[in-house]
Amino acid sequence: MAGKVLSLLPPLLLAAAGLAGLLLLCVPTRDVREPPALKYGIVLDAGSSHTSMFIYKWPADKENDTGIVGQHSSCEVHGGGISSYADNPSRAGQSLVECLDQALQEVPRERHVGTPLYLGATAGMRLLKLTSPEASANVLAAVTQTLTQYPFDFRGAHILSGQDEGVFGWVTANYLLENFIKITFEMAGPAEDPTNEVQLRLYGQHYRVYTHSFLCYGRDQVLLRLLAGALQTYGFHPCWPRGYSSQVLLQDVYESPCTAAQWPQTFTGSTRVNLSGTSDPALCRGLILELFNFSSCHFSQCSFNGIFQPPVAGNFIAFSAFFYTVDFLRTVMGLPVETLQQLEVAVVTICNQTWSELQARVPGEQARLPDYCAVATFVQQLLSQGYGFQEHAFRGVTFQKKAGDTTVGWALGYMLNLTNLIPAEPPGMRKGTDFSAWVALVLLCAAILLAAAVLLLRRVRAAKLSSTI
Repeated sequence: MAGKVLSLLPPLLLAAAGLAGLLLLCVPTRDVREPPALKYGIVLDAGSSHTSMFIYKWPADKENDTGIVGQHSSCEVHGGGISSYADNPSRAGQSLVECLDQALQEVPRERHVGTPLYLGATAGMRLLKLTSPEASANVLAAVTQTLTQYPFDFRGAHILSGQDEGVFGWVTANYLLENFIKITFEMAGPAEDPTNEVQLRLYGQHYRVYTHSFLCYGRDQVLLRLLAGALQTYGFHPCWPRGYSSQVLLQDVYESPCTAAQWPQTFTGSTRVNLSGTSDPALCRGLILELFNFSSCHFSQCSFNGIFQPPVAGNFIAFSAFFYTVDFLRTVMGLPVETLQQLEVAVVTICNQTWSELQARVPGEQARLPDYCAVATFVQQLLSQGYGFQEHAFRGVTFQKKAGDTTVGWALGYMLNLTNLIPAEPPGMRKGTDFSAWVALVLLCAAILLAAAVLLLRRVRAAKLSSTI
């Protein structure tokens, strides 16, 4: 039997030189004392209100395996989004320096040159490009000048389309959850509006992805539109808590292209208006519903504003502002939000809170506290009325910030796409040998060692007998 085993594994014939030689060959070839070589990638997510930097890492020998790329670390850039520096573009580049210096420390020096560095800008820069293409170009030029001063492999600063942002977010979520290899995807029919469909081929599977980005429906722009509506309709803010008031500079409200059409003719930009909150859930909901147009649809069905949308079905991850808002309702307010009905009750509850009551719950948080009612109401109305989630479909929505240790968003999907880390065809290698396989390998080595030892002892005994004779 030992002879057959050794004939199937020719290198083990070196056992004649001694058991130590056999043991050396039996041990897996990877040196378990040294970690595998890592590669790194950096993405700057230049959003409308702030910029985040993400550093990703993956084993160099497993680039095309799903779930291999993970988040190494992140850094929040101080200040506003890069679009807020339109009047002083050089400051946009300067704002990134602290996080880039952190990347210099966290990525090993020998990996700097081979580490791709990307900057992707989203809604804030899309709006700036619409209103002032020259200012947009100047901001991108300024951040490019800063990024090229670092030893990384800088591959460009670009403004993502809304469609790109949606698709890369979808890729990120499914990649992190390893859905590309765990779920058989049944293809749906083509979209009635081709502009809302992206076709992808990933890991040998074909996907039809529905995506649409509603400009002026991000958190910051929604709050500005509500502020403009409150000034125009009520003279007070029904979504703000009673007992809270603020001096509002009209220029700050109406300089956005999302609110410019509502500019009151009787006021100048330098006019300041004192606005008070009233904690009125019903009026707040009415103000928010005015943001949606459900009256026109030229397709079999629409979400809002005449945009085609197929029925929502399956599992969804709601992140970013969705997560932070619902997490506030759950953790700070202590309210259940497992169903649409519970979410609606939670929204009414927070919108009935006075300013002093909210401050008592979160003593140290002042900046975003007055806006939780407005954002929570918007999230609830967007999901139920805008996207058409019914109670059964809402059960498939998970509100989360991360999958594992990696932040959910478009940044990882963007990097995976640009670095070709997701192949169109199925990967040719497995992610790695699992624990049970390693146990089997060790047992096999032990059996071979035992067989070799027995064989060696027999040969020694035979040699002694022949010498005695």
